[in-house]
Amino acid sequence: MKIVQSLWGWLFGKAYLLLSLTALFWGGNAIAGRLAVGEISPMALTAMRWVIVVAVMAPLTGGQLVAEWPVLKEKWLSTVLMGIFGFTAFNGLFYVAAHHTSAVNLTIFQGSIPVLVLIGMVLLFGVRVVPLQVLGMVVTLLGVVLVSVKGSWEVLRALALNIGDVWTLIACVFYAGYTLALRRRPAVSGLVFFTALAIVAFLSSIPLLAFEIATGTVQWPTPKGWLVLLYVGLLPSLVAQIFFIRGVELIGPARAGLFVNLVPVFGALLAVVLLGEPFAFYHALGLGLVLGGIWLAERKR
Repeated sequence: MKIVQSLWGWLFGKAYLLLSLTALFWGGNAIAGRLAVGEISPMALTAMRWVIVVAVMAPLTGGQLVAEWPVLKEKWLSTVLMGIFGFTAFNGLFYVAAHHTSAVNLTIFQGSIPVLVLIGMVLLFGVRVVPLQVLGMVVTLLGVVLVSVKGSWEVLRALALNIGDVWTLIACVFYAGYTLALRRRPAVSGLVFFTALAIVAFLSSIPLLAFEIATGTVQWPTPKGWLVLLYVGLLPSLVAQIFFIRGVELIGPARAGLFVNLVPVFGALLAVVLLGEPFAFYHALGLGLVLGGIWLAERKR
């Protein structure tokens, strides 16, 4: 037990590793979203993933949550808004948008999150941006676009915008706002705060599931859908979110947000491994650009 606690403590001090694992798990979420089509409906997936998270976290942190409630209560409104917009609204809009726009557009628009976070840091917190940060962000975004369009200029030229892209951009604005808000979250432990957010996310997703049930569009999970749900609930929704909160604590929202650009790259690489898609030169080049951009942005430190 002491060895496990020591390893956990060591891991929680490694921001780059935590954020890279977060991006890996979120990249797997894109694969899971693809596998979920026809196996479980979007709002059922959105709501039931938080059932898993709350079921895991409540027994572990319930006592702490009660003990730290007076501190959490002081910022209850911001906690509720972060849970609604950062977790429920982002995922709900993203899953719905996937039915109206292409995977290419989804991944490219996700690249806007670090840009939005950096703009918010400058406007809201007066953070000074150095040229290497801007250059690093541009390079990582180029890597995202390269992987998203599969290295094809024709795919990039053929891109068209639709209502799904609008929803995706709104979702990205919500998550950027959530990331910025983490800078001034309540002064409670990260696990307790995450448990509170998960409870909010579950409660706020119930009306979305009720809408699917009322309109007859709900699809309860098939056996394959249960496997997808378990993955989404345990890794992207639980472990990755805890890692992201800790990563923001360690290096701040702007620097942590840059790692979001690894998500589409890891998603493409996982598609090669799990779905048998061919590995191409643009995969390696895109990963190199994203990692190189992060390295450039961190050079001033």
